[in-house]
Amino acid sequence: MGRAFEFRKARKMKRWSAMAKTFTRIGKDIVMAVKEGGPHPESNARLRAVIQNAKAANMPKDNVERAIKKASDKDTADYKEVLFEGYAPHGVAVVVETATDNNNRSVANVRAAFSKCDGNMGTSGSVVFMFDHTCNFRVKTEDLQMDLEEFELELIDFEVEEVFEDEDGILIYAPFEQFGAIQKYLEENNLEILSSGFERIPTTTVKLSEEQQADVEKLLERLEEDDDVQNVYHSMEM
Repeated sequence: MGRAFEFRKARKMKRWSAMAKTFTRIGKDIVMAVKEGGPHPESNARLRAVIQNAKAANMPKDNVERAIKKASDKDTADYKEVLFEGYAPHGVAVVVETATDNNNRSVANVRAAFSKCDGNMGTSGSVVFMFDHTCNFRVKTEDLQMDLEEFELELIDFEVEEVFEDEDGILIYAPFEQFGAIQKYLEENNLEILSSGFERIPTTTVKLSEEQQADVEKLLERLEEDDDVQNVYHSMEM
């Protein structure tokens, strides 16, 4: 269990903390998936992945079906994925992923958050290079018909970085670009995908005092409360 696992563990209790916010985020993911590839999961790999995540988050099936139906309406606003970058206090790099139907609003809100919390919003590309963009999958342990070492060898062509087991299943971490290929492999080999997603893992972290951490947390919490924000990543050592 390496860097990706430790990073994920540290964020586990922070991410998706409020159920209502979780469902809102997943709802946006459904809209983007349907607008991109249609309302039928069997022919839309991105939508299949979102539905798996909705199930993992205990989002009611009725909610998912309503979101798909709503997204299929041509009058439903589409969301664009927009990335923002900057620095929190004490030199901590921050990357903010948003899904928005109003870019001007999102820019203003993110800039205000950085400004009011003594941070600095940066230009495109200013800090994102400090994070590895990864994809991850969690599959059912019971579905695996080989040991973990064999499984990892099976996935070597997909540049998989980590494969390990925890109490909830088997986790796979790989570069962002390999998401589609790994999803296809798992489905073709009848390995049930419990959840999947993407993360940005800092290549280096900044160690701060408790007081300094509190300064950074103010910004992170303000960003995460924004309705347009899907994920916030940072380089602060947890």
